[in-house]
Amino acid sequence: MGARQEALVDELYRVDGKAEIVNGRIVRMSPGGGLHGYAAGSVLASLLDHARKTRRGFALPDNVAFLVRLPHRRSLSPDAAFWTGDPLTRKFPEGAPIFAVEVRSPEDYGARAERRMAEKRADYFAAGTQAVWDVDLEVGAVRLYLPTDPASPMVFARGEMAHAEPVLTGWSMPVDDLFPPA
Repeated sequence: MGARQEALVDELYRVDGKAEIVNGRIVRMSPGGGLHGYAAGSVLASLLDHARKTRRGFALPDNVAFLVRLPHRRSLSPDAAFWTGDPLTRKFPEGAPIFAVEVRSPEDYGARAERRMAEKRADYFAAGTQAVWDVDLEVGAVRLYLPTDPASPMVFARGEMAHAEPVLTGWSMPVDDLFPPA
């Protein structure tokens, strides 16, 4: 990457809030609402438990930037992730997580948003991510996308167990756990 891209990485360390480097600029992301945070936190808690039990990676929360080297993207910042790369340091992890979770925000609906989300999933896969969850709280479903067939997700509904096989063997969580108790 050129000096400009590396300067953007340095700038990303100083951004207040969540952001990614896309198309040569820092793109700030709006904060999530309560339900969004609850769902992302529930996934993180489950992933943390899995990481502790298996000792085969690290569960990472929202606002962690993963540095990638794609022609138009230098970073990804999922709502939750599972990382099996180099040991963690105070710096951004280099490379993509093996599993990324994107919880939909209110602006993530409609044809334009669907295209944007599909493009980001393609970026995840191009960077090396092996599974992406699209958590849709409006319909109460989780879509599991794999790079082998990115147009045909596996869908898990409320009342079902969602997983990220074959990437996270032995890990699953109830879709209902994404929602606060009534």
